[in-house]
Amino acid sequence: MSESTSIMEFSGTHQAFRDRWAKTDDEMCKHSMSFHLHNTLRQEFFASYLYLLEQIPLVKLYAVTCEYIKGEKQFYYRAQNFYKDVPPSEEGMMGDFVEISEIDLEGSRQFLKKFVGPGKAGTKRALDCGCGIGRVSKGVLFPVFETMEMLDMTEEFILHAHECYLGDDADRVEAYYLYNLQEFIPPPKRYDVIWMQWIACHLTDKDLMEFLARAKESLKPNGVIIIKDNMTRQGCKLDPIDGSIIRHLDIMKSIIQKAGLTILDVEKQEGFPEVIIPVWMIAMR
Repeated sequence: MSESTSIMEFSGTHQAFRDRWAKTDDEMCKHSMSFHLHNTLRQEFFASYLYLLEQIPLVKLYAVTCEYIKGEKQFYYRAQNFYKDVPPSEEGMMGDFVEISEIDLEGSRQFLKKFVGPGKAGTKRALDCGCGIGRVSKGVLFPVFETMEMLDMTEEFILHAHECYLGDDADRVEAYYLYNLQEFIPPPKRYDVIWMQWIACHLTDKDLMEFLARAKESLKPNGVIIIKDNMTRQGCKLDPIDGSIIRHLDIMKSIIQKAGLTILDVEKQEGFPEVIIPVWMIAMR
């Protein structure tokens, strides 16, 4: 095959790639879709695959998101569909492990103490992301902070929190946000603590990184963000039940650092049964 013929074939493949990309759903996350386009290119245009990689600037791939999530729309739809059937109760929030709720809350209380107080984060206001019915707000955050703001994508959870679960503490909630976290833009310089428990696992790498960058700007001086989430013992996996992505601790650290945050402390939640995926707490600012 002559060099001119090779160039013509590469150009044709290049155009085929561009045509296919142009037909991609504009609302679909391109860094997730690019993984599928990579696979298609390898299958259909293998001879020019390396050429295309060198010539066409693909959107940066985040390995976990692209390998496991298989498209952003489906990823977020699975979570929304799952929580439609979850009852607004502590049992619903904890799944089959409601008996460890107090162990979880006590671990959170002790971890939070490290970062709040004189010379540390203030106690004026905290934001509970993925608050559900307010289990963590009630058991960890309300005893420390004067006021709370709470965010969740499920309206039934927020209504139950306000009308039933929080009791008198509901009067100290300044705002409820019915939002998907990937779409939420927190007000600047507003929060002493932003608490994210079992919610980072419901964001793609890109959306998590971008939210953390926004959250950083919403912290008051000495404020902290705390992530508490399931972390795999090795690699990462997609939870078949709620569709969440469970990352290894090192992957989570990498995303945090890419968001421009400094990790202050990392601690494993103790006291959980061995059958449960390890849960880690990470503080950052």
